[in-house]
Amino acid sequence: MRGRLVVGRSGRRAATLAVLTCVCAAWAALPGIGPGGPEMVGARADPIRDLLRPSRESESVMPTPMGDPFYIPPPGSESAAPGTVLAARVGGSGLTSTPVVSTELLIRSTDATGDPVPVVATLLVPTAPWTGPGPRPLISYNVAIDSLGHTCAPSHQLKSGPSADLLAALVPLAKNYAVIVPDHQGPRQAYAAGRMAGHAVLDAVRAAVRTPELGLRPDAPAVVTGYSGGAIASGWAAQLAPEYAPELNLVGAVFGGVPADYELLLHTMNGRNAASGVFLAAALGLAREYPELLRLLNDNGWRLAQFAKDLCYPGEALLGAIAPVPAELLTRPPHPAESDMVRRILAENRLGAAAPSVPVFLYHGTDEVWVPLAGAERLFDNWCGQGVSVRLEVYLGEHMIVGTSGIPGANAWIDDRFAGRPAPSECSSFGR
Repeated sequence: MRGRLVVGRSGRRAATLAVLTCVCAAWAALPGIGPGGPEMVGARADPIRDLLRPSRESESVMPTPMGDPFYIPPPGSESAAPGTVLAARVGGSGLTSTPVVSTELLIRSTDATGDPVPVVATLLVPTAPWTGPGPRPLISYNVAIDSLGHTCAPSHQLKSGPSADLLAALVPLAKNYAVIVPDHQGPRQAYAAGRMAGHAVLDAVRAAVRTPELGLRPDAPAVVTGYSGGAIASGWAAQLAPEYAPELNLVGAVFGGVPADYELLLHTMNGRNAASGVFLAAALGLAREYPELLRLLNDNGWRLAQFAKDLCYPGEALLGAIAPVPAELLTRPPHPAESDMVRRILAENRLGAAAPSVPVFLYHGTDEVWVPLAGAERLFDNWCGQGVSVRLEVYLGEHMIVGTSGIPGANAWIDDRFAGRPAPSECSSFGR
């Protein structure tokens, strides 16, 4: 357990304000980690004023809107069925040697509390005809977005050029599978909000297979996959599918490095290391879907949230490296995680309470510092206890290493499912 800070309340607040002032000044001075691109509208006009007198309106910590009418759903779209395509245009393809047709889709989905929202996804379909048995398979490749701004989303990154986060999608494309890449954090970039992400993934798959013009069939076999932040989206899509999208022909879920239980991260990421910036970003992402969390913030919490609201992952990591500020210094209650409200929201975003109806392949690192192996092991035990066929493979290495070393095994498992080879009916593990 982390020791308590031995600092007086006034001294602690002054120290935190000094740190935040330095962080915000550094953030404003560095290119490429704040609000991105001329297409952003409504960017901060007066950061000094925001620092001295922070707004306490929830809108002030939402991502800066994109100046693009494509992202605005048409009137009445909220009454459309989940998965309905609301708009479409040519999308980006990043860097791929496989010739593809890329289509960017605006789709009607559902947020964490059940309200209709628009989400964006990019569908990549190889131009070569599918010659395998049955319809062309579809993979929902769920990128670890782990960010707060709209320009960090995969649809924007695919149009901006090569992205390291999307390199793993080249493998299924080379096998002539179709790939859909959802902006699974939703319209508020609600990083770490599991239900929002799961709904977005499932509705992206629905949109892809229900629209004949896109080249897929409604009975196309589909797999959801992702790592780290993308594992959140994949795990929740698998868990929600039996109730939310039972008509889809999902044949498996593959994900690794999953933060299945956020409560564990309080002891590994919160104020301890460079990951603290990512932890705070995830807290703000959750607060965008659960705005009651914003009531816990003190002035410094509002200040940091407003300055960080458009950060991509590199900026969050830099924030944590410069000043690994624990969440407790940004809230009015000294121990926010002990409140009933926070415990309820953490429980609502903990994977494992419901059972997927498809086989699952999990992989994780033995030397995880940020995302404890215990979370993946508990998820394995929970789902196995509910009768799910789960394979857990534990590899040597920490989070970043296993994110790469786990790719071959994950893709081999996907190939087996698309080839119609059944997964073992019993749970099994390797390296545990």
